[in-house]
Amino acid sequence: MALIVQKYGGTSMGSPERIRNVAKRVARWKAQGHQLVVVVSAMSGETNRLIALAKDVSPQPDARELDVMISTGEQVTIALLAMAIRDLGLKARSYTGGQVKVLTDSTFTKARILEIDDANMRRDLDDDTVIIVAGFQGVDADGNITTLGRGGSDTSAVAMAAALAADECQIYTDVDGVYTTDPRIVPEARKLDRITFEEMLEMASLGSKVLQIRSVEFAGKYKVKLRVLSSFEEEGQETSGTLITLEEDTTMEQPIISGIAFNRDEAKLTVLGVPDRPGIAYQILGPIADANIDVDMIIQNVGHDGTTDFSFTVNRSEFARTKKLLEDQIKPHIGARAIEGDNKICKVSAVGVGMRSHPGVASKMFRTLAEEGINIQMISTSEIKISVVVDEKYLELAVRVLHKVFELDQQPA
Repeated sequence: MALIVQKYGGTSMGSPERIRNVAKRVARWKAQGHQLVVVVSAMSGETNRLIALAKDVSPQPDARELDVMISTGEQVTIALLAMAIRDLGLKARSYTGGQVKVLTDSTFTKARILEIDDANMRRDLDDDTVIIVAGFQGVDADGNITTLGRGGSDTSAVAMAAALAADECQIYTDVDGVYTTDPRIVPEARKLDRITFEEMLEMASLGSKVLQIRSVEFAGKYKVKLRVLSSFEEEGQETSGTLITLEEDTTMEQPIISGIAFNRDEAKLTVLGVPDRPGIAYQILGPIADANIDVDMIIQNVGHDGTTDFSFTVNRSEFARTKKLLEDQIKPHIGARAIEGDNKICKVSAVGVGMRSHPGVASKMFRTLAEEGINIQMISTSEIKISVVVDEKYLELAVRVLHKVFELDQQPA
């Protein structure tokens, strides 16, 4: 018998029929003797509908009141799933984040979990009850409802698993695991049986939408065994999904690259004619950080005649705001010559712990792109990833050729 935390997303909970299917899946696990805590999201599209409703009333809704409102989506699905499980003859009890209680800080709409009180859940588990918890939400020290930000139900599930010292946290989604790249771009993409937390963290941060990055960070920090599975497979057709593990698989030769990740939501800004003096990077990026804009890749060219050019990337949704900040405040303050911007770029990355013991990955990647006539605008590297910025029109070609040259369509030996 194992204690398992399962998480079902919005598509899995998208209709009464799908909710009944989730209930049947939970019942099958319960029949095997396992204790179950089930974390669910709101029905697909419901959170967007609630946010749009709020903005119809108030163009800039108060963050506290917005959390009160958008947390109701999960309250509906926990109750419906509890009803469906009870109809199958099992004990089930639903909890909101506040009832658990999931204690968070007071940063409304993007709160962070501080602590989880597991007393009520343990009492119910001892009573052979299936526990259903609203994902994405908690309460602060003053009892205010808070939400964890988009995709926060993944984080809720991992946090529950950590608090309960669960044997496994299973994330059910609309795909049956983590793939070497997006199968919609590369039909030959292969499902990975296992991947390290380091690799998954890079994949999530680089645009892979399978798991929310905070949930992977949380799982790695608290050593929660994490598995990605599909909630749409028929009974008896289930696969073992993808196991995300702390340890590299030492039983076989580690593939050099585990996956090709990409992100379309990128934009590049260049400050031309920047005075080449100490502290200039802070004078450019300090005000951008103060405006709560995340900067990703950064390049400062070699100085010439006392000036240099300074380029960096931001999320495409922040492009216009960042460009305006550069034009209105930063350029006149530092005496730069001009601001250039490009919001038609993308980032393509090769990820793999095998890079540590295999030199030459970067040269192979750059040669492959050059042979296809794809110009690299920026490069960023870490111990287990190489990222390049290229023109957005080359995204699919770049992903396909890199997937092929690193033989990701082949099963590892």
